[in-house]
Formats: sequence, structure tokens, C-alpha cells
Amino acid sequence: MTFELIDIVVADKQAHPRLAHRVTGHVRAVLSEHNGGHEQNHDLTIPVWADLSETATDEDIDLALMLKAATIIARLKARLAD
Repeated sequence: MTFELIDIVVADKQAHPRLAHRVTGHVRAVLSEHNGGHEQNHDLTIPVWADLSETATDEDIDLALMLKAATIIARLKARLAD
């Protein structure tokens, strides 16, 4: 059984209501599972957060949130491979 990340995008983001310089949001990811000749796609919505500087651009924020989600997905893939 193998998993492949085929899509990742920031679904939404907002400033944290109480913590300065923290952004929260959700990242949508699509994993493709290959198992015994069968393929199945899994749509995931991952809640994420990131601490950023005051000068962070929208692109910086999106990248930080997607990197956080990618780390979570890597842990999930490793766990499923056990």
C-alpha cells in the first residue's frame, strides 16, 4: 500500500483571535492510495496554525500553513506504513 500526495491547497485562514502573529486555518489535501492494483483518493481537511512575523505576506502565510499540513501528512503516511 502506497500513498501519494496529489493536491494541497489552503482552504481558509484567519488571524488567531487572541494570539498575536498566529494564523489558523484549514488545508485541503488529496491523498491517492494504491493498494493491490486499486486506487482510491482521500480528501482530507487538516486544521493548522503557524506563528509568523508582522511582515509576512499572504504567500508566506499560505506556505507556512501548507508546510505544517505536509508535516502532519508525512506523519500520517509513516503511521499507515507500519
